[in-house]
Formats: sequence, C-alpha cells, structure tokens
Amino acid sequence: MTRVLVLNGPNLGRLGSREPEVYGSATHADLVAAVADWAAERGLEAEVRQTDDESQLVGWLHEAVDTRSDVVLNPAAFTHYSYALRDAAAQVTSAGLRLVEVHLTNPYARESFRHLSVIGPVATGTVAGFGLDSYRLALAAL
Repeated sequence: MTRVLVLNGPNLGRLGSREPEVYGSATHADLVAAVADWAAERGLEAEVRQTDDESQLVGWLHEAVDTRSDVVLNPAAFTHYSYALRDAAAQVTSAGLRLVEVHLTNPYARESFRHLSVIGPVATGTVAGFGLDSYRLALAAL
C-alpha cells in the first residue's frame, strides 16, 4: 500500500471558522475524514497532519524522503516565500517521490502577492481552487 503524508501549513487547523466565505465551512476534522475515505478508495494509506510551524513542515518532508512516502502538501502562506520549505519539497521529488501542491482556493484569483509559489516549480503538480476536492484530486493524481 502506498503511504501518503497529507501535510497542511499555517491556519489550516482553523478551517470552518477562518474566513468561511473564502475557505468554506468544512472543518479540519472534516478534511481528515474526507482524506481517509478518498485514500481508502484508491488503496492509499494517508496520514493527515497540520502545523503552523515552518520547521515542523520541513521535518515532515524530510520524513517523507526517509520513509519513501508521497506527499500532498498545502503549504498555505508558506507557499509564497518559504525557501526552506521549497528546498525540502525539492528533496522529495529528487528522491523519485511525488509531491502534489494543493490549495483550497485559486491563488491566481486572489491578491497579487499570492500569485507566486516557490513550491510549484519543484512539485510534481499543483491542484488549486476546488475546495476540499483539491485534496481528492491530488490523491487521484497519485
């Protein structure tokens, strides 16, 4: 069974209460349950994690390399400026593993500072703008 780490960055633990008009009403617990179902349908073993700490995300990406796990990554605000996260993500794909960058919203339809992703160029692919379904589509891509 293919192992997948589903990693979520800052503020995603606040889903459902943080700007529901932008991010929807589903909670982080709803995301965890949905990912479990979608992964099982595809024969994947998925573990969902969330942190507001950049160094924790970097460590989890290192863990993905060491355990030979594919990654679904929502870097959240770190998308736009974290070169540390970018370098760790590059290690995942350089190791022959897959990393799909996901976003609930479409960054290109939002503020201009969100238009740049430092993760995208080293990711296997990016899925954005489909709410929680972005994760379903990322799992399907894996």
